[in-house]
Amino acid sequence: MSVELPADAGAQTPEEIADLLGDLVIGREEHLNAPGFVIKPDTVVDALRRLRDQAGFDHLSCVTAEEYEDRYESIYHLTSYDDRTQEVSIIVPADKENPVSQSANEVFRTADWHEREAYDLIGIEYDDHPDLRRILLPETWQGHPLGQSYDQDQPQVVPLREHQNPLLEDQKADNDSETMYLNIGPHHPATHGVLHIKTVLDGEQVVDLEPDIGYLHRCEEQMCQNSTYRYQIMPYPDRWDYISAGLLNEWAYARTAEELADIEVPEYAQIIRTMGAELCRMAAHFLALGTFALDIYGDFTALFMYSIRDREKVQNILEDLTGQRLMFNYFRLGGVVWDLPEPREEFFEKTRDFLDELPTALEEYHDMMTSNEILQVRTVDTGVLPPEVAKSYGATGPVARGSGIDYDVRRDDPYGYYENLDWDVVTEDGCDNFSRLLVRMREVEESAKIVEQCIDLLEDWPEDERNIQSNVPRTIKPDDDTEIYKSVEGAKGELGIYIRSDGTEKPGRFKIRSPCFSNLQTLPEMSNGEYVPDAIASLGSLDIVLGEVDR
Repeated sequence: MSVELPADAGAQTPEEIADLLGDLVIGREEHLNAPGFVIKPDTVVDALRRLRDQAGFDHLSCVTAEEYEDRYESIYHLTSYDDRTQEVSIIVPADKENPVSQSANEVFRTADWHEREAYDLIGIEYDDHPDLRRILLPETWQGHPLGQSYDQDQPQVVPLREHQNPLLEDQKADNDSETMYLNIGPHHPATHGVLHIKTVLDGEQVVDLEPDIGYLHRCEEQMCQNSTYRYQIMPYPDRWDYISAGLLNEWAYARTAEELADIEVPEYAQIIRTMGAELCRMAAHFLALGTFALDIYGDFTALFMYSIRDREKVQNILEDLTGQRLMFNYFRLGGVVWDLPEPREEFFEKTRDFLDELPTALEEYHDMMTSNEILQVRTVDTGVLPPEVAKSYGATGPVARGSGIDYDVRRDDPYGYYENLDWDVVTEDGCDNFSRLLVRMREVEESAKIVEQCIDLLEDWPEDERNIQSNVPRTIKPDDDTEIYKSVEGAKGELGIYIRSDGTEKPGRFKIRSPCFSNLQTLPEMSNGEYVPDAIASLGSLDIVLGEVDR
């Protein structure tokens, strides 16, 4: 007999969740961040629907798949948009010889792409999935690269028949049809990277749109699984979202590994991390504004160059701090690699000068961009993403906050020094392309407030208490089968990392939860029924980077 809990029931204890799931539970686990409940592979929809509708777990943050010696396993990482600290893991084992599990797509639309990735890389099949096929690798790929039996040396021979005209069947269709198949990308500036958008038009309206990803897949998860916690993984995160957001990426790994290995970070280092992360957020948002202006009305000479100008100022500050302009590799487990540059007074002065000039720069953006009639016509009431749809797809960051969803990991699951500072989470209720633009512009102001407060603290910090790293063991070997999923608020949204340790100095499983991956999945919802220029505006408003989508 299950216990029904209201959606606003507040904190859920493991016992209450167990009562709610009732006889669906066949085992219990304890992950470092959440209680884990093992269920049968044919009860996924029932279990997730109970958790969503009766316990308020309305955010399927991530799906992790892996293969063990005796089974396959899918892990659904659930939390709540209203209370990020409430987390639960639903573990679904599948038979080793016949790895089949029920799809969660019926409950959470974001499961579509996550389960396709699990099928592609691990080999688990999902019953009732609407479109179970490869997503990162070509359809002709042989084997599943993260499976235990995968042969890396096998030849990937593609028969000639695989290269036949993919539109052959469409060409045989009724000649009176008014639908037209249109390829947008993969090599086009408006796709924000190597992205292929398969578009079907009825007249001039979009009736079907499918993002085709995987052109930039670089096996980042597998490389991290072959690297040591202490030294070798940290350089990789900079390469996921390579649009100036490196420190935010590094923090996602650092936070997860530090909690996994029970490593404390000195308060002084936390302030430096917070300052650096917000500078990265500002740089990433500046580029988002400039490229969005290019997408909307081709403004290269004015607004794009204005945004690059301000991004360069941030990049110069970050270069002074880290020694690098993009691939920073500045964070270390337990802190940062070195202190602020000397002379400190010059660094503080340079940063304050930038912050002092920022209000005038933002006023220029509003004069040229948000007040521009062409931009308003193309963005107001286009690319509409209702909040409940955004939640079902696991949208986060400015995409979710532009739909009025008051969700920010920095505040809702505090880390670093954020909870000690004065700043606000920015939301807009328009749910359209214009709202997502406004959120990013207003977030630059909030990031500036955070950086200024960090500078004030660092200026007055006693010299003999400037501890940049805690005492971290040379070799980190978490206990075997310890599991954790933690996230940070990246420039694009919730950037999470799942790690399962295997008792060695390398992860047994390393899974990256990319915010761009889930956000991009919303594009068809925003574009169907609209025109091609509206679809381009919607894609630009998502601010994706394919290095993070494909990983």
